[in-house]
Amino acid sequence: MDGANSLFERLKATCAEDWKRYTHHDFVAGIADGTLPEAAFRHYLIQDYLFLIQFARAYALAVYKSDTLADMRQAGAGMSAILDTEMALHVEFCRGWNLSESDMEAAPEDSACMAYTRFVLERGMSGDLLDLHIALAPCIVGYAEIGARLTSDPATLTDGNPYGAWIEMYASEDYQAVATDEVAFLDDLMARRAGPGRFDSLADTFGKATRLEVDFWQMGLNHTGD
Repeated sequence: MDGANSLFERLKATCAEDWKRYTHHDFVAGIADGTLPEAAFRHYLIQDYLFLIQFARAYALAVYKSDTLADMRQAGAGMSAILDTEMALHVEFCRGWNLSESDMEAAPEDSACMAYTRFVLERGMSGDLLDLHIALAPCIVGYAEIGARLTSDPATLTDGNPYGAWIEMYASEDYQAVATDEVAFLDDLMARRAGPGRFDSLADTFGKATRLEVDFWQMGLNHTGD
């Protein structure tokens, strides 16, 4: 999915412990073996719907922050994919968990969802296109890494796992391609917009976003109500 010398892999190496906490979180482990409480997953799905709304705003911001038409088209395509495809797929998936779009849209945002999405938007507003994509990367690429790992792990429950469709979604060729393109785009932005002296600030953003991802999983795991 990503090259060993990519900017993404270098950033991961700066927060290896936090990255493992994120990608191997107990929430993820519960998805893998099918033991995650359904109430926790339902709460996560609701917050993920609200998260996607803010993600679309982040891509709209990326259009504004772009210097070239190519970057604008890339950002516009990302926003369109979220609004026109991903949200519809998410709503359809959630119907299987007895969650309607109107119920999810009316739900209050959890503080963990607000903290992560507003951090992403703040980095985009105060920084440039590279800062914004660095803040987005743990989510975009991290989910692909989780999906691929769970699919290849013989310990993952395959028969009768209520979360099997979620794993398949992020392990799919389509989503893996999205993550691969994001890794390549980060390298392209780094080459065009930054030098070695900027790496530390990017690593700080990446680490904070990764820890906010940990909090997002924990938010779901802490929810035991209906």
